[in-house]
Amino acid sequence: MPELPEVETTRKGITPKANKQTITDFIVRNPQLRWPIDLSLSNKLPGLVIQSIDRRGKYLLLKTKAGTLLIHLGMSGNLRILPKETALLKHDHVDIGLANGFVVRLNDPRRFGAVLWHDAKEGDISNHKLIGKLGPEPLSDDFNGEYLYQKSRHRKVAIKSFVMNSHIVVGAGNIYANESLFMSKIHPQKPASKLTKKQCTLLAENIKKVLAAAIEQGGTTLKDFLSPDGKPGYFVQKLNVYDQAGKPCTVCGTTIERMILNQRASYFCPNCQKKKRTQSS
Repeated sequence: MPELPEVETTRKGITPKANKQTITDFIVRNPQLRWPIDLSLSNKLPGLVIQSIDRRGKYLLLKTKAGTLLIHLGMSGNLRILPKETALLKHDHVDIGLANGFVVRLNDPRRFGAVLWHDAKEGDISNHKLIGKLGPEPLSDDFNGEYLYQKSRHRKVAIKSFVMNSHIVVGAGNIYANESLFMSKIHPQKPASKLTKKQCTLLAENIKKVLAAAIEQGGTTLKDFLSPDGKPGYFVQKLNVYDQAGKPCTVCGTTIERMILNQRASYFCPNCQKKKRTQSS
């Protein structure tokens, strides 16, 4: 699934050719995504200017004077910026045509993505039901060790599940949660409430580091993810524990282990990430 770094890579990739452009047409070839696409957008969007292209969590926000188009890439989607005459591929479901001759094209094989409209009459995009309850952006000042410490008090849930909760912080997906916990020497099953303030500070810092590094390198290479220029991400070359079960730890040489936690694969070093490890606060 494309996570925050992949979505941010997509945002950066389409912005140079799509931002400030007038939408000339909106073509829907298959409206049956996670939620059905409003087909009236084919009449509403032409003539509107894309004023900005932002991101909130894993949602891309194409803002116009009349409202905001929310795009989610789902499990396997990608957005490409292409000349309009580019031949269609299988699963190319939506085109946003632009006055400069380019098109923003959504390809989504599994159709778990979404293209939704938030009318300006309904208020700021932060009021949208999918946006309003999201936690802070992980690379913002609002997300820090003190915030993580306060939110984790009295929470018995495993720390990996806790940081993957988008109501706590957005964007710490499975790959990046595994990597951040390894860098922080915290076992993924450790109850969130048992973390010390020092551990929370270290974990928040490492979540920022691992996400920033992934964004800088264009996201992580997944089976389906391609950046808008068609290139894969390269962060996979830097992974220490994710999908490394059976291989030696890059720090101590102990064999990396895999377990299922909250229905997601978790990878850890049983030596570096001891379950009973303690730190002073």
